[in-house]
Order: sequence, then structure tokens, then C-alpha cells
Amino acid sequence: MYQKIIIVGNLGRDPEMRYTQDGTPVTSFSVATNRKWKRPDGSQGEETVWFRVSAWRRLAETCNEYLQKGRLVLVEGRLQPDERGNPRTFTRNDG
Repeated sequence: MYQKIIIVGNLGRDPEMRYTQDGTPVTSFSVATNRKWKRPDGSQGEETVWFRVSAWRRLAETCNEYLQKGRLVLVEGRLQPDERGNPRTFTRNDG
């Protein structure tokens, strides 16, 4: 089996780079994807989904150097599942 996800959206903030204990660079950033549609009653519907992305090693350094808040990006990779095998999701305290 093979899984791949492609995300096209805008960076929500500048990337944050850090290093693991063994010195491996890791860069994290968030990407917002937007979807708009017309409802049957003619009103406009809109949905924004946020993805948290982690890049490792040389790619982490490149992302940290070239990406900035608001830039359009295309990310290709895989989803990391939770302990039950489902995609990991985040729910704020207010639901």
C-alpha cells in the first residue's frame, strides 16, 4: 500500500527551525487551504483547513531559508497517523 498527500495553500506564519539532540535540523510550519462554494440558496460557503508540516534535514534548511508567511506553497508527503491509525486531528478547547 502507498499513501501520498498533496497540500496547496498559504503559509500561516514564518517557518520555525530547531535541531534535535543529535543535530538534525527540523523545520515546522502551518499551511492553510481554502475552499469556497455556492450553497443551494445562493449564499457563499467557505472552509479553511490548517495543516502542520514538518521538514527534516536539508529540506528543513531550505524551507527555513526561502519560505515566509503568506507565500503559496505546494507540499507533498504523507500523513502521520495517531495510535489507532486515523489521521491526527486537533480540537481547540472551545470545540
